[in-house]
Amino acid sequence: MRQIVLDTETTGLETSQDHRIIEIGCVELVGRKLTGRHYHQYVNPQRKVDVGAMEVHGITDQFLEDKPLFETVAREFLEFVDGADLVIHNAPFDVGFINHEIAKLNGAYQAIESGCRIIDTLALARQKHPGQKNNLDALCKRYGVDNSQRDLHGALLDAEILADVYLLMTGGQVNLNISGQQASDGGQDNSRSGIRRLAQDRQPLRVVTASREEIERHQQKLEAINKSSGNCLWMSSGD
Repeated sequence: MRQIVLDTETTGLETSQDHRIIEIGCVELVGRKLTGRHYHQYVNPQRKVDVGAMEVHGITDQFLEDKPLFETVAREFLEFVDGADLVIHNAPFDVGFINHEIAKLNGAYQAIESGCRIIDTLALARQKHPGQKNNLDALCKRYGVDNSQRDLHGALLDAEILADVYLLMTGGQVNLNISGQQASDGGQDNSRSGIRRLAQDRQPLRVVTASREEIERHQQKLEAINKSSGNCLWMSSGD
């Protein structure tokens, strides 16, 4: 199963006011594991960024002046996400903006839902945690994902953080590195959080079994406990 965790940044909040996408960030999951593949692109929106939006993401008009138009990057972006489940926090917002951009391309492409299934992590979070805050910062705190680098919103960083939250919220495919030490067994260390993903080609864990002599000594110990107390639970359970 291929999933793309996606986030966008925009010039404002409403497509009805012709606000546009200015950044797209995507990370790929296959079989609930990060593959290392990602898509990241800034886009020239051909309009001014609202002051309120710029305060959220820090992306200025001057920065976007030399960036490509959406029509230039549309094919590469849509090919990257095609056929995948799109994992998005507050999906109607991002999907609405993507379709707003696609609609400007004179029928060259269909709406994003035609090639992708949409998974809204905000809706999932509200089902799991009704009556609680379920924005991305609140979910990071709830699931122990470090978002300390998130002073400003950024599409790629937010997609990476959302991938961690999504995996934990839906059952996980992660190993918690409680000590906070760097991975030493080929695992992928995540500097943003205490999450460490184990490499598929890592050495299998060594299984040490008790010797016959150790088993006999263990049985003798249980018999001694039972004799002195008259109630050895391990013996009465038949284990």
